[in-house]
Amino acid sequence: KADFSIIKAWKGDKSGNLIFKGTTRNFSPMMAAAGKICIAEVEELVEIGELNPNEIHVPGIYVQRIFQGKNYQKRIEQRTISSPLTPNGGASFESLFIEGFGLTKYGIAKRISQEITNNSYVNLGIGIPTLVANYIPKEISVMLQSENGLLGIGPFPTEENVDADLINAGKQTVTMQAGSALFDSAESFAMIRGEHVDLTILGAMEVSENGDIANWKIPNKMVKGMGGAMDLVASAKNIIVAMQHVSKDGKSKLLKTCTLPLTGLNCVKKIVTELGVLEVLPQGGFNLLEIAPGVTVEDVQKATEGKLLIDKNVKEIKL
Repeated sequence: KADFSIIKAWKGDKSGNLIFKGTTRNFSPMMAAAGKICIAEVEELVEIGELNPNEIHVPGIYVQRIFQGKNYQKRIEQRTISSPLTPNGGASFESLFIEGFGLTKYGIAKRISQEITNNSYVNLGIGIPTLVANYIPKEISVMLQSENGLLGIGPFPTEENVDADLINAGKQTVTMQAGSALFDSAESFAMIRGEHVDLTILGAMEVSENGDIANWKIPNKMVKGMGGAMDLVASAKNIIVAMQHVSKDGKSKLLKTCTLPLTGLNCVKKIVTELGVLEVLPQGGFNLLEIAPGVTVEDVQKATEGKLLIDKNVKEIKL
């Protein structure tokens, strides 16, 4: 319990009741309750009785100080946009493939979109996974979940529809699809820990041949941290990893044993890299199912440190 908690809301009244907009609720309701004195800044301060009681997110009992701020600058950390011609966040369709050899990050995302089944709930991790939202087939009904409090993520917005109060867990600007719901992060993690998410798509630094994943820490380097990854890998019914097959210095990232601190054990089911699609076998080992255009089986073998098996029906990736 803190001496002070300092939060910001969209609207508030003079009795301290608060309403948040978009995904700005996040952890604020819990923080309001955690302080002996909660100080709330609001964009709009109204008289008592003007707020609809059905819409209040934080009751005034938690708030001891409230004031209306001025001259807001809503900074956007990652302004991600699309247009009718470039719906994948600024990249053309031609950039799905690296010229002559393998997939770009957009190609990896589009291939993973083919794994999404109808009427499923899917969580997209930070990085390449967030791009998957732009490639989901129109005939597929899916609800994308974000740990910061949104169920029903749509594609990246066009420039005129950017909303600083609507972001995903990777701090990218997003849209909402029909039927979306907004909530706080405690509710979000209840969905995750309660195993209500059907598929989790994560980035990774390393994956072992047993399906262990390391994606949250590199010793002595500043990275974003674990976020919700540990909860997701412990609770998801199916986990697909989007990653680069080799590091910038050419070393394999599909290993016999992970060298970095682990996020989860024996949890990864499938991996999509710039070179191909691999499944993790229950008995251990990577099974190569598909290879990217311009890539040979030998290329994948050279890039994979862990045990690699070649599926008898291995085929080329089609996007």
